[in-house]
Amino acid sequence: MYNFFFRTCLHRCVLMVFIIAAGFSPINVVFAADPAPAGAAPAAPKLVASVELPKLQKQLDSIKQRVSAATNDNQLSALNDETLQLAADADALVAAIQPDRAQVQAQLDILGPPPAEGAMPETSVVAQQRNALNKSKTLIDGQLEHAKAISTGATNLSVQIVDIRRNALRTQMALNSGSILSGSFWSPLFNTAPEDKRRLDNFGEQLKDAWLAAWEPEWRFGSAALLIMALAVWALASRLLDKLTAWFCINILPEGRLRRSFLACATALVTVFSVGLGAQLILLLFLRHPDVSQLVTDFIIEIFKLTLFSALIAGLGRGLLSIKRPSWRLMAIADPVAMAMRSLPPMLASFILVFGAVEQMNNLVGTSVATTIFGNGISALLVALTAGYAPLRTNRTRRKLLAEGGEPEARRTLAGLIHLCITVTAIAILVSLLIGYIALARFLTYELVWVGIILSCLYLLIHLVVDLSDSLFSPATLVGQRIKHSLGLDDRHLAQASTLLSAIGKTVLILFAAVALLNGTFGSTTPLALLNKAIDMWGGKGLEKLNIVPAHVMNALIFLAIGIYVLRSARRWLDKDFLPQTMMEPGMRASLVILFSNIGYVLIALLTLSTLGIQWNNLAWIVSALSVGIGFGLQEIVKNFISGIILLIERPVKVGDLITISGVEGDIRRINVRATEIQLGDRSTVIVPNSQFISQNVRNATMGNAQGVATIALTFPLDIDPEQVRNLLLETYRDHESIQDTPAPSVTFSQLGPSGITLSVTGFVSSPRIVAGTKSDLLFDMLKRMRAAGIVLSTPQKMIFENSPPSAPGILDTTAQ
Repeated sequence: MYNFFFRTCLHRCVLMVFIIAAGFSPINVVFAADPAPAGAAPAAPKLVASVELPKLQKQLDSIKQRVSAATNDNQLSALNDETLQLAADADALVAAIQPDRAQVQAQLDILGPPPAEGAMPETSVVAQQRNALNKSKTLIDGQLEHAKAISTGATNLSVQIVDIRRNALRTQMALNSGSILSGSFWSPLFNTAPEDKRRLDNFGEQLKDAWLAAWEPEWRFGSAALLIMALAVWALASRLLDKLTAWFCINILPEGRLRRSFLACATALVTVFSVGLGAQLILLLFLRHPDVSQLVTDFIIEIFKLTLFSALIAGLGRGLLSIKRPSWRLMAIADPVAMAMRSLPPMLASFILVFGAVEQMNNLVGTSVATTIFGNGISALLVALTAGYAPLRTNRTRRKLLAEGGEPEARRTLAGLIHLCITVTAIAILVSLLIGYIALARFLTYELVWVGIILSCLYLLIHLVVDLSDSLFSPATLVGQRIKHSLGLDDRHLAQASTLLSAIGKTVLILFAAVALLNGTFGSTTPLALLNKAIDMWGGKGLEKLNIVPAHVMNALIFLAIGIYVLRSARRWLDKDFLPQTMMEPGMRASLVILFSNIGYVLIALLTLSTLGIQWNNLAWIVSALSVGIGFGLQEIVKNFISGIILLIERPVKVGDLITISGVEGDIRRINVRATEIQLGDRSTVIVPNSQFISQNVRNATMGNAQGVATIALTFPLDIDPEQVRNLLLETYRDHESIQDTPAPSVTFSQLGPSGITLSVTGFVSSPRIVAGTKSDLLFDMLKRMRAAGIVLSTPQKMIFENSPPSAPGILDTTAQ
């Protein structure tokens, strides 16, 4: 009984406590204001989550919309400040909600856990109170999570805004971020932003941890070995490889220009290899430990890429200047000028490495825009000063050399243009920095370095390809002699092969350089990336609209070459082997061969276009332009082309015919697509457009196996015996072997006049081509026979009028002579 009474009283006491507590609703407790003591300052009203959360969410959505529509850095900066304030308000709301949740949790703790299954159930009042508290807790938890989500979203949005502003520094050339002479530019150096300091300190701690992890007891020996090998490679590898390269050039390569170009390229590669190998060892020293953070890993990989670029810059400088072997220098640079420029490539490479590393660190860590602008500005400033100092130092050295009586190199126009471009670009970078366009200065700096690398590599590789081609096909070298004897070539063919190979090599290098200039950027493009880009373009990536793929172009060229070779072989077979075995006449055979060739070339052209992948709908504008051109400027070409086809099909004239057109008489030697070639008696050639054979009168003397006619007209005096002369002329014709018996020769009395009798004698020969020679023989024989018979030709009479002396006055002179 006592125990029961005690439990009943305890239960009622607890119930009374809960009833009293129930009078203070959790929601009311969260939002009620504590009464301020008399005379105290009024306390700030507590935040009402149900009212503030929609406001904050709406503000966050509004900021996101305005960020997407922002067009300048000022708007982004203001939105970033607003976002940070929004995150602070959300954090304040979270802090205000936390006590309310703690109070509800305390009330639930007082109630204790729900009764277990089988135990005495709770009263309805306690159950209601528990349900109310659980609902309040669920509501508060939702509000708390919502406020935290808003705070996280605002923080992430602020990071995105900073990234947008940082990216804008690289893409928006017209973004004015302040001059390098302003205090805001130098503020990150003396007054680092707290967030930047925190992030940089965190990154420094990660780097320190990675370094210490590499020297832990189980990793210490390997790290020491890698470090020693890296230092040894940097100290000795370059020298040893330089000596090996020089020995190879002197003892293995043939004498000539190939030694110089190979040594220059090898020097650049040796520098990149030695520096890159040492950097790779340092990279392994850091990254071989499994606990290295991803941020440190990304940073070290980017530093490795920058090291390769910097080594390439230094190596190109060594290869082009060739300080140790001036006589092998490719460029025409005097020794004092080369010595003056000796320190500039390593200096430029060091600046690019250091400040490129700073920029990569800013990007990876996510520093503020002001810090990023400061790093970009200092990097552009030092590179511009170095690039601008190079031409000044060169010119000063040249002037000093002239003053001392020396002979500097003869500067070419191209070298002067390069110096001018470097100077102008350096001045443009400095001006951009002074007026506040840091993004433009950074762009010009990176483009200057990238273009310089590409053009320097192109210069070295072109010399190497040309010299290598000359050495391979030179009759003076062992390789050239073997190629000459094995292929049966002469020196002329070797020279042609050398020229062709060097031209192909230079073309490929220039195209690759164009791809690098148009698609590459300094610090983010590797040779492998450029090669992948070239392969993508070879496969047609980026040319889908034109449907022209470089690989298809090569296939089309190969098909074109094979098609032309097969067509010419088939034409030669028809002309020399097949058609001569038929009963066709030579003119018909020539016409068939020409028609076959024209049709073959048309088919090859169509199939080549199909292999090329050109769709006719893509050529609609070309067809339209050609239609207009045909109507105006190409009508004569089309007319002659159609006329040539008509001549080959109808064959009013054919190859071998003797024709006369527009006063030109000769033999047709060839009927081309546009014109016909006529060979005259003096072996000269007249080219007549095909359309004239269609539109003008043409005399074909050999068409239908026509005979030749030899007609000679002679004039005799009136007192001759016509019968005697007639018989003499007929005998002369009958006795000539070329005059045919059928039809028989004849003499015609063609004219009788005061000057004499004109007789025409006519005889037929087998071909019009022998008419001229036959007439010449007949005239010789006629003159001989007439002289023997005493027959003379008529002599034309002359009338002479002479002026008489003046007559006396009054006397009329009627004398006429």
